[in-house]
Amino acid sequence: MTADLAYPIGKFARPTTITADDRAASIADLAALPSALYAALDGLNDTQLDTPYRPGGWSVRQVVHHLADSHLNAFTRIKLAITEDTPTIKPYDEKAWAELADSASSIAPSLAIIAGVHERMVTVLRSLPAEAFARPMQHPERGPMTIDMVVAMYSWHGRHHVAHITGLRQREGW
Repeated sequence: MTADLAYPIGKFARPTTITADDRAASIADLAALPSALYAALDGLNDTQLDTPYRPGGWSVRQVVHHLADSHLNAFTRIKLAITEDTPTIKPYDEKAWAELADSASSIAPSLAIIAGVHERMVTVLRSLPAEAFARPMQHPERGPMTIDMVVAMYSWHGRHHVAHITGLRQREGW
C-alpha cells in the first residue's frame, strides 16, 4: 500500500514479459475478486457507500458499479480476442458511465454481475492453452494488447479498487 489515495497499490506497470506463474497469479486474483470485494463492503451503510474514497474521487457505490462495467468489458474483450483475429475493441467513457443513474442505485446487481462475470472469465481463462494468451487485440487508445496483458491489467484493477474501499474504511475507522 502507498500513501497515494488515487493509486493505493501503485499504478499499473505494463509488464514486458508474463510468465506462466505470473498468469496463474493474475487468474487467481480474478477468481478472488468477488470475495475480496464482498469483504471490503461488509457492513457498509448507504451513507458510507455514498462516501468518496478520496477527495474528488468516486463514491464507494460508483466504484462497485465501475468494477461491474469494466470487468464485463474486459471479459468481452478477452472473448473477442479468442474468437476473432486481432479485433479492435471498443473503449468507453468510464467517467461518463459513473455519472449515469444506475451508478447511484443499489450495488446488489453489480455485485451479482461481478460474481458471475468472474466465475465465467476464470473458467474460460483456465481452459485456454498457454499460446492462446498471446492472442492480440487492438485498443484504439492503448494500442496492441494481448490476452495476457488484459488479464494482468484487470488483476491489478480489481485489487486497486478494493484497496480504495479498504483504505477509506481504515482512514474512517469503519
